[in-house]
Amino acid sequence: MTQPTIIRRVPGPRPRLPEPLQTALSLAASGVPVLPLRRGKVPFGNCRSCAGNACGGRPNMKHAGPCRCPGVCHAWAAATTAPAVIASPPWAAAWRQAVCVGYHPGGAGLTVVDLDNADAIAWAHGALPATRTVPTTRGEHWIYRGTMRSVNAVRPGVDIKSTMAYARWLGPGTGSMTALPDAVRALAVKEPSAVRPAPQAVTVPAPAGDGECPHRTPTYLDRGIAMAEQRITNARDAVHATVYRTFLAVLSTHGRCGCLTDAHVTRLFTAAQTKGESLRHCTDAWTNARTRLGL
Repeated sequence: MTQPTIIRRVPGPRPRLPEPLQTALSLAASGVPVLPLRRGKVPFGNCRSCAGNACGGRPNMKHAGPCRCPGVCHAWAAATTAPAVIASPPWAAAWRQAVCVGYHPGGAGLTVVDLDNADAIAWAHGALPATRTVPTTRGEHWIYRGTMRSVNAVRPGVDIKSTMAYARWLGPGTGSMTALPDAVRALAVKEPSAVRPAPQAVTVPAPAGDGECPHRTPTYLDRGIAMAEQRITNARDAVHATVYRTFLAVLSTHGRCGCLTDAHVTRLFTAAQTKGESLRHCTDAWTNARTRLGL
């Protein structure tokens, strides 16, 4: 009687991840928020639920509040450092179609000066301090350590990409990265004599409140506001969603007793605007948080 043939599976090489996904996971591990870019080097469109900014969620320029959509939505606002999100099934199809990796410079604490042609590069060599440079298709990216608001066409062939923007990952570049200089910040100012705009005044009053005050001393409230400011300041990605959740947490704890003053609200709004949020976004986030809590 013949012995049965025993078939042993020989371990083979693990299937390779799509190259953009490998790059994205590596960047995320180093603290750089990433997102996939499709043909045309642009972000994927919003899902059906979020089309037309109808979700009222994540940083979509018009609405406030965290979006529950698991897809690759809202352009730069989708950028994340979470491996579980980057490699999740909702993102997998996007990575299979992606042509390259995008990242949120502001979320990584960086500013990219995008020089689009040879004339722009020549100008930068004479006007800006040297820093890390990355070759692009037509020009160079000059990368500085520090963040500022993003502005396109600050001069011919020059864009600034930092907060609320994305840039294409083209490699680590060469040279030492230097701190963001005033010469770059000045490019975002329309008038040469103008100074960098300060956060605008808050027009949203604190809730009056009519509940019983649970706070034994003012120190409790001050500590809570300080922690909220720090949470916003430390946000590396999803800044808009972080601002909304922080406002929601503050209001849920301090919004019903009347201890929260306009000065406290101003501190929160100032922290958010320093991270690149507009006054409108802050106001919408505050209003939406109050509405959700029934204040």
